[in-house]
Amino acid sequence: MNKKLLALYGLKYNPFSMEIPVEGLYPHPTLENFCWRIEHVLLQEGGFALVSGEPGTGKSVALRLIAERLKTIRDAQIGIITHPSARLSDFYRELGDIFAVSFSTSNRFGGFKNLREKWLSHLQSTLLRPVLFIDEAQEMPIVVLNELRILTSMHFDSRILLSVILAGDQRLNNQLRRDDLLPLGSRIRVRFNTGHATVEQLRSCLQHMLMSAGNASLMSPELMSMLCEHAMGNYRVLCTMAGELLAQAAQKNLTQMDEKLYFECFAPPAPTNNRKKS
Repeated sequence: MNKKLLALYGLKYNPFSMEIPVEGLYPHPTLENFCWRIEHVLLQEGGFALVSGEPGTGKSVALRLIAERLKTIRDAQIGIITHPSARLSDFYRELGDIFAVSFSTSNRFGGFKNLREKWLSHLQSTLLRPVLFIDEAQEMPIVVLNELRILTSMHFDSRILLSVILAGDQRLNNQLRRDDLLPLGSRIRVRFNTGHATVEQLRSCLQHMLMSAGNASLMSPELMSMLCEHAMGNYRVLCTMAGELLAQAAQKNLTQMDEKLYFECFAPPAPTNNRKKS
């Protein structure tokens, strides 16, 4: 939205945009608990965490919140994989770029050794494991997932060098049940399944977004209830519908969005009678 439309509603930003700031994200109690476990368990002890769920149920929000909180911790080192479907050699190249480790395609073992030494040095000097985020992890080749498991541990699994947060849809859960990935699946220490939200969770999220954006009364209570009941338990659907209503309200120059606007936007068209008159 442009500044003129934001000013019309007293908004600091569009609360339904994909690019809302972190303070606009809703940390519901279950997510808060997961973030606490990452900060106080996984960061200290290393290992794998898993965020899983259907599209639009909050996986990316969880990753953004965790990453932002880890940035506030002194000496915490964060890396983000941007190409999860890469082959093994390209995966090593990206790890090398993230952790500033030189890597030669003709000497993969050298890259393996240098990465482990870099992580071990960080651990010894800070007592914290670096954290690697991998979104859309269901796209990762099995050989890469297994290589990551081997890469992150030493001394017969008695010492973990890295914390890894995998995020993906139900396909990732299915992959981790495969025989060739059971060793990795058994090492998931912290799990968070986003699931479908209740109406009350959606309402709390909507209220939080509006308040954070600067206009808690932008929607009537009746409209908020109507949106939450029709969002199918999906945060993304909720934001898409709310964004459409906001655009319509701005076009009509309305000061507040209400249930009348909802029916104008989303009510099915009235049936037409096309039968010819006799």
